Amino acid sequence: MKHCILGIDTSNYTTSVALVSPQGEVLAGCKRPLPVPDGSCGLRQSDALFAHTKSLPLLFADLGEYLTDATLLAVGVSDKPRDRAGSYMPCFLAGVSAAAAAAATARLPLFHFSHQCGHLMAAIHSARAETLLHRPFGAFHISGGTTELLRASYADGHFAGELVGGTLDISAGQLLDRAGVYMGLPFPCGAALERAAAQNRDPVPAVSISHRGCYVNLSGLENKAKQLYDQTGHVPLVAAFVLAVVERALLVMSEAFTAAYGVMPLLFAGGVMGNRLIRGELSRRYDAFFAEPDLSSDNAVGIALLAAQRYQTEAEGHL
Repeated sequence: MKHCILGIDTSNYTTSVALVSPQGEVLAGCKRPLPVPDGSCGLRQSDALFAHTKSLPLLFADLGEYLTDATLLAVGVSDKPRDRAGSYMPCFLAGVSAAAAAAATARLPLFHFSHQCGHLMAAIHSARAETLLHRPFGAFHISGGTTELLRASYADGHFAGELVGGTLDISAGQLLDRAGVYMGLPFPCGAALERAAAQNRDPVPAVSISHRGCYVNLSGLENKAKQLYDQTGHVPLVAAFVLAVVERALLVMSEAFTAAYGVMPLLFAGGVMGNRLIRGELSRRYDAFFAEPDLSSDNAVGIALLAAQRYQTEAEGHL
């Protein structure tokens, strides 16, 4: 009889569930992207919540084969975007409802985490960077709706993070998606932009990032990307340009962070960081860690791993 921990995450664009062992071995991860209409840059929260409600039973059915001869020990769920006062999105209610029902039915402990903390844990696991659980580090969360830089640390199944940087206007993910949709690419646009940029052979326009300390501005560069496409109609060139913008912004933020807080490892999490074309210079200049693409994008694996850590901590406390 095997034992496992269930994790559930219902972000703005992906429904996901995962199983891990109490020791942190990933046993299963299943997810479904939410349907987004062609030409759109997102979903209304009411539509996202409805889509999650339809997807969760299908994903639990996918987990069925992994639950044969298995005993659930605990359930973990993301219930908000970030660990900050007022952080809330209705789409997480779908996951919280499913998790509460599963835990109550089987009389299991239920642990709540933020979506952001799930991203950080998934990236640490994917990058085999468990040493970060024992020392302070810089944590970037770069996704469709978030570009934030935290001075982070971990203890007892929980990340503590001080927000020290990010964007002052649009997120890096919004820049990529808005530019991609403008050029007719499918949303979310990160993967299509990466493929297009890899085909570019033309010089990429110079990138200058407006910043104040560890905070950057990107909206002006969204306008520049659209103007470049209007002038050239060159999708690979514009794709390479917007990826260069993101890479340059991350380099600026990393440099400012190191100057302010000293040299420490940097973890890059979130769906945008699944793009390998923006990692090169960061890897060369810094002690940087990146998740594999599947665990960069939204997933429940990080939530399940956090729940396993919390379960182990509480079990040890009762010895």
